[in-house]
Amino acid sequence: MGNLLKVLTCTELEQGPNFFLDFENAQPTEGERKVWNQVNSVLQDSESILTGLQGYKGAGLEIRDAIQNPNDMSLQERAWNSVCPLVIKLKTFYSFSIRLEEALKSLLKSLTCPPLTPTQHLEREQALAKQFAEILHFTLRFDELKMRIPAIQNDFSYYRRTISRNRINNMNLDIENEVNNEMANRMSLFYAEATPMLKTLSTATTNFVSENKTLPLENTTDCLSTMASVCKVMLETPEYSSRFSSKDTLLFCMRVMVGVIILYDHVHPNGAFTKSSKIDMKGCIKVLKDQPVDNVEGLLNALKFTTKHLNDESTPKNIQSMLQ
Repeated sequence: MGNLLKVLTCTELEQGPNFFLDFENAQPTEGERKVWNQVNSVLQDSESILTGLQGYKGAGLEIRDAIQNPNDMSLQERAWNSVCPLVIKLKTFYSFSIRLEEALKSLLKSLTCPPLTPTQHLEREQALAKQFAEILHFTLRFDELKMRIPAIQNDFSYYRRTISRNRINNMNLDIENEVNNEMANRMSLFYAEATPMLKTLSTATTNFVSENKTLPLENTTDCLSTMASVCKVMLETPEYSSRFSSKDTLLFCMRVMVGVIILYDHVHPNGAFTKSSKIDMKGCIKVLKDQPVDNVEGLLNALKFTTKHLNDESTPKNIQSMLQ
């Protein structure tokens, strides 16, 4: 049975698919190797991106001094020299989001293509499913960090104002070779989002569906709902969650579950919260609320503020109240 662990405590009808994924040990088969290598070349940079974001200090003091003393050229220069390296760093983060988007599309293509069902794909291609999970895990970690760093938007706003002013004065600025006006516009839209990486993945998933018109929508939504169900079972079944060597894997599962719920909610016409949804939203929310508050506050907020259909009339009131 390899990395596949069968969940014997539930029926597929009641709890969803009766297997879950070995997020710690799954290794690519020969059939998975090509896509796995492509995606791995992206994922191997994810920790350095998170480290860079975590260490982002901002140039708030320098900017404030420059604004308060507009005629002091030394302070203007100090602020500009502080902001420019930060903008280059922000470009690196943004560029990574584009690479992540392409990686996600590659995985979706592999995990949804006929003749296998999405459930069969997830069972048989566990290494690709693990990479899909790792993308979601990274995405939620990135966005949780970004929300705590208001300096990002302040720094970038100052940069754009200064660039515009200097362009009017016909000053030649070397940084525009790195971040031209088109790139700055795209970065501005990206960082204006409360959860920019999640927005990128949601858009990528929606685009994947629209670009693959011959692929039934259910192939994509079933892939997402299956992963959500698998994570829920893993989290609520001590017999299986206890098999993991690290407690971090539980938080990993929670992030992945929330990530696929959000993607499902954006892609499925009726969203994730209706009674007809293939995701047991009440059960998923309960699993989160049974965890320590510090571990799940950001995830519950993600469900509250980044889903599309939570406040629809078709969403049961008891589910809405669970997220209040």
